[in-house]
Parts: sequence; structure tokens; C-alpha cells
Amino acid sequence: MTKFEITPDSPWLAPLAGYSDLPFRLLCRRHGAGVTCSEMVSVKGLAYKNSGTTRLLNTCPEDAPMVLQLFGADPQYFPAVMEKLVSMGYRNYDLNCGCAVRKVMKSGSGVALMRDVDLLVRIAKIMVEKAALHPKGGRVGVKFRIGPEYGDETYLDLAPRLEDIGVNWVTMHPRYGKQLFRGEADWSKLVKLKEAVSIPVIASGDLYTARDGVRCIGETGVDGVMFARGAMFDPTVFDRFRALRKGRELPPLDGAMLARVVREHIRFTREYEGDGRSFRKIRSIIPRYTKGLQGIRALRGRLNQCESWEALEAAAAEIKAMRNADGISLPVDDNCL
Repeated sequence: MTKFEITPDSPWLAPLAGYSDLPFRLLCRRHGAGVTCSEMVSVKGLAYKNSGTTRLLNTCPEDAPMVLQLFGADPQYFPAVMEKLVSMGYRNYDLNCGCAVRKVMKSGSGVALMRDVDLLVRIAKIMVEKAALHPKGGRVGVKFRIGPEYGDETYLDLAPRLEDIGVNWVTMHPRYGKQLFRGEADWSKLVKLKEAVSIPVIASGDLYTARDGVRCIGETGVDGVMFARGAMFDPTVFDRFRALRKGRELPPLDGAMLARVVREHIRFTREYEGDGRSFRKIRSIIPRYTKGLQGIRALRGRLNQCESWEALEAAAAEIKAMRNADGISLPVDDNCL
């Protein structure tokens, strides 16, 4: 178990719906992630003991420190759910106030919570009070955007209030909710956020490569960075970030290295989940890692035909000999999007 840290040298894995499950968190931790976040978990789903929701709680000792990200807009569900989670041993929590997906927004959750700052702060306060019941003391963060609408800088009012109620850190994706992922993240807002609070600030948004993470810290002075899409395409981004912070670079992300990463991801998935659902999921994820390699279309076809873990591992092993379209190894800082 590694130490829970919010420092410039300890990169975080973001909460990624559909991706940051237990196997992927373990993979990212193997490659340098200091702290990882779960997929966002519905508080209402936990209250009603939805099987699909409780599956998202899967963890193990090697997964620590993990931050459990919750979402919801109904304060009445939070006390009992938080007490249950604390009794189960979960210590670190995050409130999702940044998801701009329509389904989440329609429930009043995600970035829609930023339209009612009083309600948001009320929910966060419940989380802080209940997390304190953990024998070692709980920790709570809140992840948000600049504001829900263009030009609405809600974060400047919100962040100090969160600090006042005992929130331990804040994370900001510096886009407006209406932007989704369009345009560029405005890192200058992170500078303003740092000036507005004394608790740690973690940056998210447009961190596609390790070099982006290093540059973000240098330009904004944030206390840490959180990789999302960068990790989805390259789980070694955390090791690369740590290396760059020390003034060195890791070897290029070539076929041989990708083959090792894929083999590890398959092994973690098989060991910690191992059912048909997880098999189909990892089968669909593998091509994302190998974008740009020669022969990936043919390999994707073979992967989709695999019906056993052994066949999947055999097909994935072909990645080792693959090169990119120019016949050279993929560059370390390949911008995947």
C-alpha cells in the first residue's frame, strides 16, 4: 500500500466512467499512479442496493489508497450511505460535481449541482461529517468545473465554502459544463483557484501526456495533477510523468512495451473479475492502447473473435512485433486525441 499524497510528484488517476475499475486502477498503480479514483458511484443506487452500482465498489488491499467518487443530488440518501461505506472500511471520498453527461445532469447531479451551491455545500458537509467516523479519519474532496454555463465562474464562490466546511482538497477541470470536452481547458482558472483557497488543488483537463502534466504544474502551481484521457490511451503516463519531474525520460512506447501493458491488464482483469462481462470489456479496450500501430485493424478483428482468456492473450501478444505507420516506435508524447 502506498501513501495517500497530494504532491506535484504523485500523479492521480481520474475517476473514469467505464474505465477506472479495479483492474485498470491496479494497472495504473503498477505504472506509477500515486492515488487512483473509482468510477463514479450513484448514492441513490447504493441506497437501493443496485447490483450494478455495488459492483463498482470492488477493491482490494493493493488498491489503496483509492478515492471512492460518489454522485447524487438528494441529501437524504447521503447520511446512511456514507455510514455504510465507512463501516465497510472506505476512507477517501470525492463528490462528483463535474460530470456533464446528460443522463447525470438530468438527475441534478454532476456539474448540475453547481447551479445550486447551497445544496452542493450541504451534501459535501454531510460527506465530511460522516467520513470523520472512520477510525483513522476520513478524507473528502470535491471535483468540479469552472461553472455550469459559459461565463459562470461558480468555482470562485464554491471553493472557499468547501474549505470552510472541512473539505480536504478540490479538483477542477477548467472547462464550463456546457463545453463538455470542446475547446481547450483554461489553465489560468487553476491559478485563480489556488489563490482562492489554502487546501490542495488538483488539476484535471487536457493532460494527454506526461509532458502536459509537468507543464501544467509549472504554469499554474497546482498541488497535483490528475490524468484522465491520457491514462486511457497510455497507462504508463504516470511513470513517464514521474521520470520527467526528475529530469529524465523513459523509453519510447513501442510494441514491446505495449504488449507488456496489455498482458498486465488482461491478467488483472482475469484475476479480479474474470467473468464474461469483464472479458468483453477488456477485449474492446485493447485496441485503444495500440492506436496508430500497423495492422491494428486486423488485430481488432481477431480480438473480437476470441472466446477464451488464452486466445485473448495469444492475440494480444502480436502487439509486441507491431510498429507504427511510419515504421518507427510510437513517440513518448504522442497526442492520442
